[in-house]
Amino acid sequence: MDYKVLGGRLRQERLKQDWTQEMLAEKIDVSHAYIGQIERGERSLTLDTLIRLSNQLGVTVDDLLQESIEKSNDYYINKIRKIILNRPEKEQQMALDMIALMFSHIDKLSSD
Repeated sequence: MDYKVLGGRLRQERLKQDWTQEMLAEKIDVSHAYIGQIERGERSLTLDTLIRLSNQLGVTVDDLLQESIEKSNDYYINKIRKIILNRPEKEQQMALDMIALMFSHIDKLSSD
């Protein structure tokens, strides 16, 4: 795992909230020095801390670890499935049509 990439992503999410390291540290009950070390990739963190950070920042652990997760074809199929799963059938068909149209366009551009 690349802790510098994870730390950078955590920093981006913290700044989106317009929080200082001290504010985030207080919210998850750790020291601001520890937050700084995590953001610089100097320290690893426990699963518990990662989950508390994720919950506090309003992002998923997947979002934070996306560069570290090996993505198989099933990964993308499952992501698409989650997006359309609870949508009405008409919207699911529309999404499928849009995906098909997009790939048709990509294929046409590739063959030119």
